[in-house]
Amino acid sequence: MNFDHEPADILARLDQLRLADAPTHGGRVLSYVYDSGLAELDELAASAIRAVQPVNGLDPTTFTSVAVMEREVVEFARNLLGGDEDVVGTVTTGGTESCLLAVKTARDVWRGSGSTARTGTPRLLAPVTVHAAFQKAAHYFGLELDLVPVGPGGEVAASDLIARLADDVAIVVVSAPSYAHAAMDPVVEVAAAAAEQGIACHVDACIGGWVLPFWEDVEPWNFTVTGVTSISADLHKFGYAPKGASVLLQRDRDRQRAQYFATTRWPGYPIVNPTILGSKSAGPLAAAWAIIQALGTSGLAELAQSCARSTRAVRDVVDGIDGLRIVGDPVGPLVAVSADETVPAGRRVDAHHWADQVRAHGFLLQLQPSLVQSDGTVLPATTHLTITPVTESVLGELSTAMRSAAEEVRGLPAVSVENVLATLPAEAVAALGNPDAGPLDSATAAGLLGALGLGSASEGLPERMAPLLALIAALPAPLTERLLTELLARLIEPRN
Repeated sequence: MNFDHEPADILARLDQLRLADAPTHGGRVLSYVYDSGLAELDELAASAIRAVQPVNGLDPTTFTSVAVMEREVVEFARNLLGGDEDVVGTVTTGGTESCLLAVKTARDVWRGSGSTARTGTPRLLAPVTVHAAFQKAAHYFGLELDLVPVGPGGEVAASDLIARLADDVAIVVVSAPSYAHAAMDPVVEVAAAAAEQGIACHVDACIGGWVLPFWEDVEPWNFTVTGVTSISADLHKFGYAPKGASVLLQRDRDRQRAQYFATTRWPGYPIVNPTILGSKSAGPLAAAWAIIQALGTSGLAELAQSCARSTRAVRDVVDGIDGLRIVGDPVGPLVAVSADETVPAGRRVDAHHWADQVRAHGFLLQLQPSLVQSDGTVLPATTHLTITPVTESVLGELSTAMRSAAEEVRGLPAVSVENVLATLPAEAVAALGNPDAGPLDSATAAGLLGALGLGSASEGLPERMAPLLALIAALPAPLTERLLTELLARLIEPRN
């Protein structure tokens, strides 16, 4: 057969495209990437994916390897997370799907059926720090989102959540830990109160589920806690599997069956899906299964210990930098860093300028905007670091970069939104500041992006992210969400 392009040329172009990506190995990116530092695990995962490349994960009765691998992954996860024989589960395509399914299940159980069916809109109750996937779940499945303000370190009071429990709450979600600040939510107290009222309590352990079992001094948070009805835990985070693989575990088979969609009411084959996707690749499942087989509990524990050593070292570095502070009391291999407002302005280090400057030294940290909560309190702008086993191999360079960057931006004030707006054309400022303008069309949104210096989709995001994060924090959320939607949408639009 004659191909339009030779396979070697196609792969060569792919290699060229990959050069523009952030590095996925070597510890240079401290978010998104969960690198074990073990090349043999990468090779094992790639071989497992190749072995099941043609397999359709839709039907484990036809492709029976899918059933065996999923059963063994779920069994391993259940044992790791303190479950008994009443805990069952599903491998999903990632944390978002696990969270969506947990909410969908809770909504359907809350509604009931027959003469006991409920009407009205159920509520999803959670701290404001709960992962954004639960905002998506509430939006998709028609729940009212009830977000409870947290303290300055990202901590939520159990009493504040418990006070809002009522008959219309379909699910209360707590995190182990939260992503933004690595705060451990009060699982024991909230789960017990939820159980008393017959309310589902989901623990979002997407980031912590595969590492917290080996972490020291962690409050109980898994299925050993009375009242926990479901847990999400991502295999492609600290399970070191390729994207995307996660596990959703549910207590009680009857409850878990509400997660399924099944129909025989069409002229094709019977449809029975435990997940949102029907046809799906078996590759991530096979890779996750293979890595679990290779590492076992002892291997995961060893990698967790590496993360713990590096996390302590990173925290020590931040603690030693005058003008920066660690936010709250983080649990697990995550750290949020903010400017220390207790030191004089001339000694202070703005967290976003710092992150931009660390990038200039070869490491990518994640900037997080400030947030005004519903009670008027403000969570500060922070920089997020996710620590992985490979971090240990670059600790010296990373520590030097963090210290040097702090000295280089010390005393530089946070980006002034007013100064940013002053650089824009008057019509752009008017459009940004008009709350009654109505929904933006694509052309207007693109024009505003251009005025903000984000008009060229081929260039992606700017090198210095602090000004953009300042705008995100200051402008109305619907406006920034619309602009960011336009930015991302145009990145993948055809160019010809």
